[in-house]
Amino acid sequence: PDIAGQLAAIGPVGQQWYQHVMTLSNPYFEGRAPGSDGIAAAANYVEFWMRQAGLEPGFPAKEGESERTTYRQPFELPGAGPKVIDSAVAIGDRALKSGDDYVVLGSSGSASVTAPLAFAGYAIESGKDGYTSFKEDGEDLKGRIAVFFRYEPINQEGVSRWSERRWSEYSAAAPKLEALAKRGAVGVIMVTPPDARDARRGLETTATSRFGDRLSIPAVQLSIEAMDALMQQADPDARSLAEWRQKADEGSVTTVPLKDSVQVTLKAEVTTGTISTDNVGGVLRGAGSLADEWVIVGSHYDHVGFGNYGADPRNRGKLHPGADDNASGTAAMLCMTRLMADWYGSDDAPKDRRSILFMAFSAEEIGLDGSRHWTEHPTLKQESINAMVNLDMVGRLRNDELVVGGVGSAKGFKEWLRPRFEESGLTIRADPSGRGPSDHASFYSAGIPVLFLFTGVHDVYHKPGDHGWTVNPGGAAKVITLSEAITQGLVSEAKLEFEGKSAGSGQDRGYAKVRLGVSPGYGETGQPGVVVEAVSDGTSAADAGIKKGDVLLAWNGELLEGAGDMMDQLRKHAPGDKVKIKLRRDGKELEVDVTMKASKPRG
Repeated sequence: PDIAGQLAAIGPVGQQWYQHVMTLSNPYFEGRAPGSDGIAAAANYVEFWMRQAGLEPGFPAKEGESERTTYRQPFELPGAGPKVIDSAVAIGDRALKSGDDYVVLGSSGSASVTAPLAFAGYAIESGKDGYTSFKEDGEDLKGRIAVFFRYEPINQEGVSRWSERRWSEYSAAAPKLEALAKRGAVGVIMVTPPDARDARRGLETTATSRFGDRLSIPAVQLSIEAMDALMQQADPDARSLAEWRQKADEGSVTTVPLKDSVQVTLKAEVTTGTISTDNVGGVLRGAGSLADEWVIVGSHYDHVGFGNYGADPRNRGKLHPGADDNASGTAAMLCMTRLMADWYGSDDAPKDRRSILFMAFSAEEIGLDGSRHWTEHPTLKQESINAMVNLDMVGRLRNDELVVGGVGSAKGFKEWLRPRFEESGLTIRADPSGRGPSDHASFYSAGIPVLFLFTGVHDVYHKPGDHGWTVNPGGAAKVITLSEAITQGLVSEAKLEFEGKSAGSGQDRGYAKVRLGVSPGYGETGQPGVVVEAVSDGTSAADAGIKKGDVLLAWNGELLEGAGDMMDQLRKHAPGDKVKIKLRRDGKELEVDVTMKASKPRG
């Protein structure tokens, strides 16, 4: 193929944008997870190009100072993840090898214990059709290390007996650990059921196995091979792990104490800390009577690294390049720095124009932490900010269709935007809501008008296949041209008046025929599920009584690992469909009936 000719055809903006996307999604940047060497390199890259565009430093060196001297706004993230300082697993005098035979679970407590075993099946308190791993008399496990299978009962083909799609909500590990701990187990050993087809292969890592709250007892995962040998040694009848699995699958066995003479030692010393990361920002100074007013153009430059959060658990440990999410938005923001700087230096720029703060946010994928940090520790006065423009996932324009959120976040905003939308030649799906699972939501919550440009989700969203060569440079150039036209108006025309209503559809990322009406959070909770950050009035979620703070656990019995699973479910439905959603609220689980409503027309 004539690559040079194709790149020439998309023009200089598309070429520059594509170069940025290919660079930021390179494996060198390690998926840009906060706290990694890769995101530190990405921050250096973003700062380099801000300097190249002639931007001044975006932040004061210390909070409270007025002079801007640095391109970085550092902040700390709690819960850097568990780190194993010391560990040991031994059967009698025979020590097992860390990393090959066992791994300390991320939810393990720091403790050391030597005790006999008890087999606890799948450790499910109450499963489908009355299934339980425990006796009715509430027997305890005091003085024993509980051995349990991950996931849920499987059939002879190795697939779940309870779900047509991978696993049901009963497979979650966190409730199992809680059930074993409250019955007095002094330690726990998790093992994958032999021959489970949809199971994660091999051992987890400590970072990827934070199942619920941290325990006070040691918790490890053993390899199937190590556990098989141990079970045959501890079982008076020397049965294999596969035989025990069959009994647990059939529900014909509950908690069983094993030989007292086989003593197992579990030792774990685990610590947690904080992650240091940076927002990166640069200033393009305005002029005239508007120089002390501001427009913010932002994008998040982080991604999910090796899939330890915010991604399909089956892909943990695999590099997630994050080309569209959100190298695409960061690249667009960097292109905007050059375009706006050139315009400001031209004779076409108005004499009176606002200053622009360009920002690349970190830790969006963890829970909008970077943008939230800025709004809680602002370097500008809120009343001086005209609007914030957020570029997130703008790399896969299809059929020239673009979602623009926030058009109802200022009085008359949609009418102000309409001629720019029409001139763009794009089909605009205009969403009035200023909320949503991206950084503009932080500014909207602070009372600032916002816009959110977004080309939609796709089949490699938050997956290892989100490579740089899968994006659409020509489409991105169109999005950038529209962003440039909008920003030129925002810096020079009358100041907007914030419209504080969240009236709107609660735009779910994607193009489903129905909407639920929740804004999902992407922060790591240590458990599967979708955290509800907001519920829009008049939507299916509001009608069903779903509330902010709820955690959606399952959809018609199928486990929701995260927001991606919820979006997959939405695309299956038509208006009028009825679904059952299981959720957790204030520590209790309940099920609600939801009638799906149609997505409102955009425009």
